[in-house]
Amino acid sequence: MPRKSPPLPPRSFGILGFAYTREYPIPVHTPNQESLTDEAEEELEKTAGNYLQKIGGKDRDPLQQKGDNGSVCTVMRGFSAPTYTPAPFRNLVYDPTVRAPICFTPQAVREVLPYYELRTQLAMQGKNPDEIAEGVQAAYAKGELPKRTGVSFAYMWSADQNLASGVGHWHPHVMVFAPYYDNSALGGNTFGSPLPQVTDDAGTPFTVVVIPVDDNLAVKADLK
Repeated sequence: MPRKSPPLPPRSFGILGFAYTREYPIPVHTPNQESLTDEAEEELEKTAGNYLQKIGGKDRDPLQQKGDNGSVCTVMRGFSAPTYTPAPFRNLVYDPTVRAPICFTPQAVREVLPYYELRTQLAMQGKNPDEIAEGVQAAYAKGELPKRTGVSFAYMWSADQNLASGVGHWHPHVMVFAPYYDNSALGGNTFGSPLPQVTDDAGTPFTVVVIPVDDNLAVKADLK
């Protein structure tokens, strides 16, 4: 599989095509699995639903590799920014440098991934962070997005991820989608510290808790 992609042209940023049940016309340019070793890539091909978007000007056809364990791995972009808080990070939707390889577990695929799909749709329609928040809130209230029935998980282990301009790869970490959690429930740990903390949308259905892990566990890309 390709390991490198051309530099991103201006404004060509987005999420890797989520095509496991839907097809959205999102003309994005993305790095295909640039954060996986050969062994990890082979394992994902066997088990996870790993969707790659072809590199190219107008080529939007996704290469779909459906696994058998219900997980989905992809590379998220700035469109996955927080919907409500922290306020400065909402503008990551405009940051073309964001590359965030992530693997969603089956429950997160069902309950969380459609939320990121919707954010992507709204952003590609040219909506600003306030308008995206309004669209997401309305869709959740109408039942057009799955209800978050409990805690679910995703893993971000890449040593090559870039979570935001000036942030870089930070630490490998577990993403915990924990509806309505507040940072006080985790001990009030400082944002950005190497301790469990709420990073996105505290006190809402879309709350994200991040648990950093040992930096030695980060997976470095084996580019060829």
